[in-house]
Amino acid sequence: MKSSAKCSRPRLAALVIVTSLLSACATVSSERVAGVCPPVVEYDAGFLAKAAEEVQALSEGSALNEILSDYAVMREQARACNFP
Repeated sequence: MKSSAKCSRPRLAALVIVTSLLSACATVSSERVAGVCPPVVEYDAGFLAKAAEEVQALSEGSALNEILSDYAVMREQARACNFP
């Protein structure tokens, strides 16, 4: 009687490949996970006015201006994340 082990190897390999591909798809979720979006702190008008004065007092090309600009973008992204 001949061994059928050689014939089952391609099937086993195909099964392993298909299973791994399908399990990779299962790890991706289209659902929004609660708690992933950071909260956006709201500032009152007086505080924002004071901050605007301080930013205007910075020299042109200040590193702080660039940091604040990046921070403003992150705040907008957090708003969009929290309020679709």
